[in-house]
Amino acid sequence: MRSIPLGFSLSPTSINNSNLNFNPKKQKRQQQNQSFLTTSSTRVSHHEPTLSFLPKSGQCRASQVAEFFPAVSPKIVVREARLEDCWEVAETHCSSFFPEYSFPLDFVLRVDRLAAMLSGFSIPNGCRRTCLVAVTGSSVNQTFYIGSEDFKIGGFDGKFSLNRGYVTGILTVDTVADFLPRKGPLRQRRTGIAYISNVAVRERFRRKGIAKRLIAKAEAQARSWGCRSVALHCDLNNPGATKLYKEQGFKCIKAPEGANWPQPKTSPDIKFNFMMKLLNTPTTT
Repeated sequence: MRSIPLGFSLSPTSINNSNLNFNPKKQKRQQQNQSFLTTSSTRVSHHEPTLSFLPKSGQCRASQVAEFFPAVSPKIVVREARLEDCWEVAETHCSSFFPEYSFPLDFVLRVDRLAAMLSGFSIPNGCRRTCLVAVTGSSVNQTFYIGSEDFKIGGFDGKFSLNRGYVTGILTVDTVADFLPRKGPLRQRRTGIAYISNVAVRERFRRKGIAKRLIAKAEAQARSWGCRSVALHCDLNNPGATKLYKEQGFKCIKAPEGANWPQPKTSPDIKFNFMMKLLNTPTTT
């Protein structure tokens, strides 16, 4: 960005030629004053640069100056959700999955969702759960945090920041494996597989690559937990989401005949595709 110094310059005083009477002493004195002002102007301009580089056109100088300060487009940052994001996370979830609800039912639904998220701390021992958010107007490197990094409630980080940004998308990733096929005759909980759920982006921020960034962050989180693969359920009536996951390397897994695989607890009319991805599978851009 080009900086504009707030300098000024003095212009030489024009000689008054309206008096046609020739006076040598007066003329000499005027020449001395002119020489002094010119020297002073040069000296001041040397230390205080001016706006002389701006084009001399009919355009307003304020408009010319404004061109040097273009508006900065908001940057999307994907990070772990914090307690201060709770309400916006609940709002993003409800407005994405239940857009037909109106007040007061939508408000009750948001409160219910908020309570469910905060009660998420009751997970089995050895399991992990994290809520990721995509925010705009925030910077990871320029944020002042308050709180402990080890304090968590549900899938939310206990830290607070003075520059948290606005939540545009959400995603939950965990190793609880509630919706994964059980292992063996004893129906043991599967390990080494991270499960992705609640992927949602606010309507006016869609088709900007936010969902892809959330998924990529979830895969990185799963790798850090030592997981070998990630899995999710996708609504059969949402071909856009199915296409997105396939582009990211997910494959549809067909349940064996007669198998009773668990599915998300939603409307019984909704059918799901069970999809998985090995974490070493490359993705398309």
